[in-house]
Amino acid sequence: MTFACTMCGACCVGPDISTLNKSLGVPCAHLGTDHRCTIYDERPQVCRDYQADELCTLIAADTLEERAEKLLAIFGLTPGG
Repeated sequence: MTFACTMCGACCVGPDISTLNKSLGVPCAHLGTDHRCTIYDERPQVCRDYQADELCTLIAADTLEERAEKLLAIFGLTPGG
């Protein structure tokens, strides 16, 4: 099954992205206020490889903060922990 990106921004907040020196639970410095990547054409391979999946629907929430918290909770992750 193919899922379309919902542009919720959670994948740019939840995971750590060492290529971008981005810590777990911290918004990527390249995440725009519209939840779109501001370096999309030059984004690292790890970001290019990410594919939307059913997780995107499981973390649906009103705010980016809530979506990122749900994402981390699903994987049992805690920022700074």
